[in-house]
Amino acid sequence: MDDVRKVRAGRRTVRLNRPDKILFPASGDGNGRADGGREYTKADLFDYYRSVAPFMLPHLRGRPLMLERHPDGVEGPRFMQKDTPDHYPDWITRAEVAKRGGTVTHTVCDDTATLLFLADQACLTLHRWLSRTGRVEYPDRLVFDLDPAKDDFGAVRAAALLLGELLDQVGLPSALMTTGSRGLHVVVPLNGHHDFDDVRAFAKDVAQTLAAARPEALTTAVRKEERGDRLYLDVQRNAYAQTAVAPFSVRSAPGAPVAVPLAWEQLDDPATHARRWSIEDAVEQARTDPWAGVPRAGRALGPARRKLRALRD
Repeated sequence: MDDVRKVRAGRRTVRLNRPDKILFPASGDGNGRADGGREYTKADLFDYYRSVAPFMLPHLRGRPLMLERHPDGVEGPRFMQKDTPDHYPDWITRAEVAKRGGTVTHTVCDDTATLLFLADQACLTLHRWLSRTGRVEYPDRLVFDLDPAKDDFGAVRAAALLLGELLDQVGLPSALMTTGSRGLHVVVPLNGHHDFDDVRAFAKDVAQTLAAARPEALTTAVRKEERGDRLYLDVQRNAYAQTAVAPFSVRSAPGAPVAVPLAWEQLDDPATHARRWSIEDAVEQARTDPWAGVPRAGRALGPARRKLRALRD
């Protein structure tokens, strides 16, 4: 294979260097999948992101990113990149946001060309902010991370159903996504009028309500030694400058698993688990539009907070 490929993406031409470089060596264990843990190259990653771009970009546009890069593949060093390097093309959108003692200039992925450029940089996973540039202190997404103590998707499935039911009771729509690792994310669209402290406080109240109802199975304990075998209802991502894995991102694990949106009814399928989809078939899942029923307009938390208080009382 040639050392360089050139691909047209809109008005840009993007180079793919060393397309035959192996990023995911064959593992033999299949990571729970039927593909046998086959190897995947940089070209495979690039082609996947090119195919999934129409479905992925709506979840990325206008959001600061933290980029997880593996220049030597998943068995090599990992780089968590926040600041945008000076050598990145000037046509890539940047967002300068405040941090303690200064600022950080994050990359923003607004188009297919940027997504492909990042794939060429061996960026496997895109972690997005829950807020957008221009209103970085006001998230329009709330995320519950369902983190099992062991690799037990049955516990994750049960917790997701309980959480979805509680959110429905307080009048909040929710969307489901595999993490490509062990758990699920439950995502709630917000109207962007609440700051991170307010959103995290509400998420914590929801998680504590659920854990109090199922103390033998669920916990909000931050310290691992206090959790035992219980599933952790993690709300810590709902804070300024924290990130969550973006929908359709590839994860740095054998078999190239992908974090994919799910329809709630897919939880009933015994074949569904956190690593069910890979770069082989995640685009097929995207085409089913699993979040079609999720309202595009986010909700305010005031009415939900009052309903939750009534349930707790």
